[in-house]
Amino acid sequence: MAITDHPISEPVPEPPSRVEMDESIRLIHDNAQRIMTWDYTRDREALVKLYNKAMASQWNSVTELDWATDVDPEKLVTTNPSPVQQIVAAAVQLPGSPIASWGDKELTDAGIEFMKASLSQFMHGEQGAMLTAAKITETVPWIDAKYYASTQTMDEARHTEVFAKYLHEKLGEAYPMNPFLDAQIMALLEDSRWDIAYLGMQIIIESLALAAFGDMLRRTDEPLLQKLLRYVMADEARHVAFGIISLAEFYEGLTEPELKERQEFMIDNTLRSRSRATTPEVWERLGVSVDEIVPFLHEAAAQRGLSPQAQFQRGFFAKLVPNTRKLGLLDANDGYLRRAWEDAGLMEYEFADDTAADYESYDAVAQDRAAAVAS
Repeated sequence: MAITDHPISEPVPEPPSRVEMDESIRLIHDNAQRIMTWDYTRDREALVKLYNKAMASQWNSVTELDWATDVDPEKLVTTNPSPVQQIVAAAVQLPGSPIASWGDKELTDAGIEFMKASLSQFMHGEQGAMLTAAKITETVPWIDAKYYASTQTMDEARHTEVFAKYLHEKLGEAYPMNPFLDAQIMALLEDSRWDIAYLGMQIIIESLALAAFGDMLRRTDEPLLQKLLRYVMADEARHVAFGIISLAEFYEGLTEPELKERQEFMIDNTLRSRSRATTPEVWERLGVSVDEIVPFLHEAAAQRGLSPQAQFQRGFFAKLVPNTRKLGLLDANDGYLRRAWEDAGLMEYEFADDTAADYESYDAVAQDRAAAVAS
């Protein structure tokens, strides 16, 4: 029966409540208006170029990644241990440590769990990005932006798929979405302002993703994961460029109070991004009390001069700060955001390469295809 044939007298059932639904389902209440446009003029040349690039750079996760590659989880985490693994190994040696009895096996098992936890958050974040890109497609008023956001939605679906497949086929059980990432993405999906979805996802979260993927890529020599990360990063760099191009135009027309709201948003999310908690879910799965182990991790990190987030943070802010400068947000309201970031020591990155200018340097898909043709 067609929707228009539904009898008026027949009550339409209410959607199921969260309690009634499967635990794997999350209901999100989006407050943004959807926009259709009948202006099909292609007059935003930078977005047209980016859209054409996105179409040419689509890749097939089934045919272009070799899923027959044998992955040894133990080798994956022991060949080049992460700073977190090095800190955990140092914590074993401390007097009174709750993991003092651990040997090589336990340390390797912990390394695998940390790897699974990282890839799990990548997977959840990519699904959040998929939903956000779909929201942008529906809410942005410009046809060129709608076209590009549609290609990003496909990109994020592919990213979600490949991280889920790698976890399931090569490593094992995934972890749930951590509360920090959950809160960050839900806020974007529920906000009524379409540009906040752009600002939060394209500028902040995608910059975080580039830094996190790049950090993992530098530490792994596993060929399937290497290629997967290179291809995902190629897409993500375009997504950041998309946000810069679109928002720079939109923010030129905002009032000072409106820009102040966006500056406050950046400050809040920057601070939250710098203070993510130690992965408690990993320690719970390993049977170790989080409250007991954290002081020993801090002591071990201080003794060894190690910071799990240091290189990642540098990569994140080296993109975030120049990208934000291109939006005009640094100096609006008499430099309100600039002063806040100066106090946090972030302005050293102001004139690093912004992603709108260098996204093509990330394009591993084009590089591999050119190499294949040349050979």
